[in-house]
Amino acid sequence: MLVAQRTGVTRDEIARQLAETRERTLLLVSGLSESDLRTQHDRLMSPVVWDLAHIAHFEELWLTRNLTGPVEFAEMPGMFDPFENPRAVRGGLDLPTIADTLATMTRIRAEVLDILARIDLDSDAPLLAGGFVYAMVAQHESQHLETILQTLQLKTGSAYHPPVRRQLPGGRWTAAPGAMVRCAGGRIPVGTDDRARAYDNERPRHTLSVAPFWIDVTPVTNGQYVRFMQAGGYERRELWTDAGWAWRTASGVTAPAYWLQRGDGWVARTMDEIADVDPDRPVCHVSYHEADAFSRFAGKRLPSETEWEVAASWDPATGEQRRFPWGDAEPTPLRANIDQLGFGTAPVGAYADNVSPTGCYGMIGDVWEWTASDFAGYPGFASFPYREYSEVFFGSEYKVLRGGSWATRPAAIRTTFRNWDYPIRRQIFSGFRCARDD
Repeated sequence: MLVAQRTGVTRDEIARQLAETRERTLLLVSGLSESDLRTQHDRLMSPVVWDLAHIAHFEELWLTRNLTGPVEFAEMPGMFDPFENPRAVRGGLDLPTIADTLATMTRIRAEVLDILARIDLDSDAPLLAGGFVYAMVAQHESQHLETILQTLQLKTGSAYHPPVRRQLPGGRWTAAPGAMVRCAGGRIPVGTDDRARAYDNERPRHTLSVAPFWIDVTPVTNGQYVRFMQAGGYERRELWTDAGWAWRTASGVTAPAYWLQRGDGWVARTMDEIADVDPDRPVCHVSYHEADAFSRFAGKRLPSETEWEVAASWDPATGEQRRFPWGDAEPTPLRANIDQLGFGTAPVGAYADNVSPTGCYGMIGDVWEWTASDFAGYPGFASFPYREYSEVFFGSEYKVLRGGSWATRPAAIRTTFRNWDYPIRRQIFSGFRCARDD
C-alpha cells in the first residue's frame, strides 16, 4: 500500500471513508417509499431525493471536475445547485426517481474511485493537501444526512421508522440542575490551523483575551425547561428581545417543537416514538430566541462561541487546546451521543468520558448548542475552496451553534466546528447551555 506522504492518508483510507459514509446514507433511506423520498414534507426542507442527488453531483464536481482541472463552480449548476433552487421551491422541480438517483450516485462514485486510483496524492494541489477535498466531500454527505433526518422528523402522515436503533446508555448527572463552573480566562487560542479536515470558517487559529466567566456544567434539561414554561416564560415579555417577542407572538409557540401536552404533563415525538418528556435529557428543538429567553429567566445569558470553545477545549493545567473535550481520541458513540443511530438524546451524564478539562459535560453530541455570537470570519479568514460554504453567510442574520447533536456523524464534529442558522429555526436538533459574567 502506497502512503501519500504529503496527504498523510492512503488511497485505501480515502476509499473506506467514502464507502462508509455512503453505506450510512443508503441505510437511513432504505425503508422510505418513492413518495416519501419525493415529497416535500415541509418548505423548510428539501425532498429527500433532492438531497441525495445533490450529494452525488457535489461529489462529481469536487472529486472529478474541480479536482483534475481548474475550479469551475462551487456548486454544480442546475437543479441541484442550492443557490439557484432554494429549499422552498425544490418540491416543484422535475426531480428524478430514486432508482435514477441511486444509479447516478453509483456511476459518479465509480468515476471518483477510478481517478483516486491514478491521481498523484503528493501533488502540490491545495485541494489535495492533507486529503482535504476527500474529507470535505465525505463531511458534506454526512452533514446532509443530518439535514435528511431533520426532514424525516418533520415528515407528516406516517412517521419515519428508523431501520436500526442503537440502545442509548442510562446514567444520571449528580450535579444540581443549572450548576456552573468557572473558567479563569486569559490569553487563550481558539480556532485551528488544520487544513486536512477543518473548514475555512474554523481557521486560522488565533489567540484572544478572554475574561473570566461561568458556564453551565450541562446543557439545559427538559426538567429545567418545563419550570420555565410553568413560570409563564412564554408569556413574560420582559424575558424576550424585541425580535424574539415578535417571533413568539407571530408563531404562537408555547413549547419546544414536537412536544404535545397530555393532561398535566408533556410528551415528545422523536421520529416514530412518542414518550413522556424525560426531565434528565437535554431540551431539544428550541430556537435561539427560546434559549435566550430561558437564559434571562435563569438570571444568566447565552455564552459567546469563544466562551463555549474555551470551556469545551482549553486545558488550563497543560496550556493546550483539545480537539475534543476528552482529548484527541476520535469521537465514537461510546464517548458521546453522536452518529445518528440512537435516534434521540440521552440522559445527561450517560457518557462518563464526555467531560471537558473545565468540567463541562456533553459539549459534543446530544444537541447543537446556541451561542450568542453572530456568524463571522475569524481575523485572517481566507475563503477556501469556495465562498459559498461560509463567507456568503457571514453577518448578523445567523447565530452560531456548537457541539453537534445525536444526528451528527463523527467525521463532521470537533470543538472548533461552527454551525449556523437563523435564530427562529427549531427543526434543527438544537439546545443550549447558559453562562454568566464572573
